[in-house]
Amino acid sequence: MKKILVTGGAGFIGSHLCERLLNEGNEVICADNFFTGSKKNILHLLDNRYFEVIRHDIIKSMLVEVEEIYNLACPASPVHYQYNAIKTIKTNVLGTINMLGLAKRLKARFLQASTSEVYGDPREHPQKETYWGNVNPVGIRSCYDEGKRAAETLTMDYHRQNNVDIKIIRIFNTYGPRMAANDGRVVSNFIVQALKGEDLTVYGDGCQTRAFCYVSDLVDGTVRMMNSKEGFIGPVNLGNPVETPIIEFAHKIINMTGSSSKIVYKPLPQDDPVQRKPDISLAKRELEWSPVVELEEGLKKTIEYFEKSLTFVKKACL
Repeated sequence: MKKILVTGGAGFIGSHLCERLLNEGNEVICADNFFTGSKKNILHLLDNRYFEVIRHDIIKSMLVEVEEIYNLACPASPVHYQYNAIKTIKTNVLGTINMLGLAKRLKARFLQASTSEVYGDPREHPQKETYWGNVNPVGIRSCYDEGKRAAETLTMDYHRQNNVDIKIIRIFNTYGPRMAANDGRVVSNFIVQALKGEDLTVYGDGCQTRAFCYVSDLVDGTVRMMNSKEGFIGPVNLGNPVETPIIEFAHKIINMTGSSSKIVYKPLPQDDPVQRKPDISLAKRELEWSPVVELEEGLKKTIEYFEKSLTFVKKACL
């Protein structure tokens, strides 16, 4: 049994990670300020005596005794991270400094959850870890994009200067149950709109691409990275290398939900990437990891989750 801290543990990915770590017999401390995290995501874990929840914002220092730290705390969707851009970059910089300082003091292994957004609107396709990216440092997304780049820098500097045991992952588009219905990202947007019979909103011409990874695959890669051999620190891409055009994805959601929704087009948001697809050769080689959940299988589970969520909300409003 290990004692593990998961920051952002009540979030979409964080809650699945907490569940996985508990199932493996660990003691887990979930720290979350509940800005985008939700108590309902971890409600089923509260009866586990090895699970503890702390309402905490990592911008402030934290005193706990753990052996591993998964640093996932940060709003990940444009709607949420642009709501308070200064708070977002503080989370990525000050929050990461605090968690790295904790790891240094405890001699704990530290995993930084970075993002494919560090590649910006990429001029290399697919994206390898060696690509330095094409990010607008003064754009509306830079609080997150540049914040995560700074977090990677800090993580590497704590390793080089203070010998902190670190791991860095770059997370590509991830989907699955417990996604927030209002997070503004394409999977939740399309599914909720289709289930409500509303028009599906496609930004741009719909030819831009994304690569969708189911949450259980992402969590598996994350745990494998934390447990990987000493010396392999990353960064390593974690995502599904199967590329899907957004317009094709919209039609798939309409078909799978049996919706009568139509597709409407709106202007592409500023700095929105045109292509996104990970090269996962490094993860395959070092972690023996690759996604196993097919898109339709994962979407079926995600649609079922949103159907139940929307039904519950509807009943609660009656």
